[in-house]
Order: sequence, then structure tokens, then C-alpha cells
Amino acid sequence: MSGLSNESKPPLALIAGPTASGKSDVAVGLAQAHRQRGTEAVIINADSAQVYNELAVLSARPSPKDMGGIEHRLFGTWNGAEPCSAADWARAARVEIATCHQRGALPILVGGTGLYLRTLLDGIAPIPPIDPEIREVVRAMPVAEAYAALGNEDPDRAALLAPADSTRIARALEVVRSTGKPLSDWQERLEGGVGNSVSLKATILLPEREALYDRCNARFDEMLGRGAVEEVESLLARKLDPGLPVMRAIGVAEIAGYSRGEWSLADASERASQATRNYAKRQYTWFRNQPPPEWHRVSYDDFNLAKLIEIILHK
Repeated sequence: MSGLSNESKPPLALIAGPTASGKSDVAVGLAQAHRQRGTEAVIINADSAQVYNELAVLSARPSPKDMGGIEHRLFGTWNGAEPCSAADWARAARVEIATCHQRGALPILVGGTGLYLRTLLDGIAPIPPIDPEIREVVRAMPVAEAYAALGNEDPDRAALLAPADSTRIARALEVVRSTGKPLSDWQERLEGGVGNSVSLKATILLPEREALYDRCNARFDEMLGRGAVEEVESLLARKLDPGLPVMRAIGVAEIAGYSRGEWSLADASERASQATRNYAKRQYTWFRNQPPPEWHRVSYDDFNLAKLIEIILHK
């Protein structure tokens, strides 16, 4: 991902990090600090759960009060019945970023979805639509069979994937069968990235792990008090495809089990808290190791908003 800054290019700020690391508060604080210096700022969501209208509580979407008088974009924009792909989000984010630059405002991306950020900054492979019949056949294959087939048809990609990674195996196999080219060929032709056309100033928040996990636990308990059960029951009443991203968000399956009487609310809370901690751990590892070294990493034991803003402003 692009990480170099060029002051002759329009600015783009990014606050990234694992879930529950305080990104939203930092983004608002940063925007308010820029406002005090005479520059308006707009916060643009880069979280794959917060894009869905139905997940206000479970995605910890900022409330009007949380927004602190700062304009927020791409929060709750998608109807959960329609999946928001990384390409869909990146397309919308490019429009929002361009609009900010046209009016002289600073766009501040905030979120922890690495795929969204990679797609926006680096671009996306121009893979043609997959033949529906091929997709149906591939998605119906047992993962072991699909992995064996991928080993024959795209051995380089198969070597990079775990044998049980059903999603990525199916994707690679359907691409090579539908287009006649392996996924790696398409990924060498990334298009639409904005990384080279902006002056990117990225900050990654990396709190102490145990403190982060404590925040994950406390967050889900707060969600229950804010109406998470009612939010999930409203989703279930719509009878949406369980494979949709909105139905696979952390907390939906756990609360659905409680609603069906399969376990207690306390069990649902523990299951969802564990899932949140696992997700935060994966994000933490990714953000610590994968983004460019130019992305400023900020480690801390206690969340001190004023101190974090000062660090970001003077880095």
C-alpha cells in the first residue's frame, strides 16, 4: 500500500487500527483540531460493518453526539440486503475524497478494514464478472475437492492458501476457470488506486493488547444495553440471506442463538466478546506488520485522547 507523502498533492489523513482501539474518537478529535486551525475536515468511514444501516449498535457506529459536530460520510449508507464489496466502498470513498478536496476540506479516513484500505489506495484487479454457472459449481464443491482442483489449475495460488480457507480457494478457482487466467495475473493489473495521487498521512493505533481486549469485552456489554438484541431481531425478521455480510457481523449469530433459546444472554455476550477479541487480534497483527513503514504506528497503554491528537498533529 502506498505510504509516501508528497506535499504538492491534496491531503488525505487516515486513522486505522484494530476494533475498540479508539479510532473514531481520535478521528473526531483530529478533525476538531484542524477546525481550530482554520481547516474543515470530513470523516469518511472505512469499516466494513459500519457501512450498513442495520448495524448502528453492533458496529459501534458513531452517534450524532459522538460525531462532535464533524461531518461524517459513508456511515450506514448501505442497505444490508445488498453487500458492499471493497470495490463498491472504494468507488464511493473516491467520490467523497474528491468532494472534500474540491471544497478545501481535509478528508479523514477512519476504520480497520484492511481490504477496503488496500483497494482504495492500491486499486483493484479488473477481473471480469464470473460466469454464474462456474461460480455455482465451484461454491458447491467441498473445500478439499476445490483445493485439489486449484492445485492443478493454479498451483502457485494454492501454495499460498491454507487447505481449509474455503472462501479464498473458491475465489481463486472460479477466477481461473471463468477467465482462463490465474488470480495473480489479474492482481498485477491493479486499477483505480488513489495512493499515488494524494499526500497520505496515516496513523495506526496499537494499544496494549490486554487493554484492547478489556475494551472489547466492555464494548459488547455496552452494546447489549444500547439495543443490540432488538437490532438483531429486526435483522432476523427480514429473513435475509445468512451469507450476506450484514448477517455475518460479529454479534448477529451470537444474539440470534439467544433469541432462538439455544443459550443464555450471558453466553451470547461471552461468545460475541470472544469473537471480537479474536477479530481485534487479527487486525492488530495485520496493522502492525502489513502497512508500509511510513505509516506512523502509535503504541500506548492508556487511551489519552489529547495526547494522541498531539502525537498525530506533530508527527
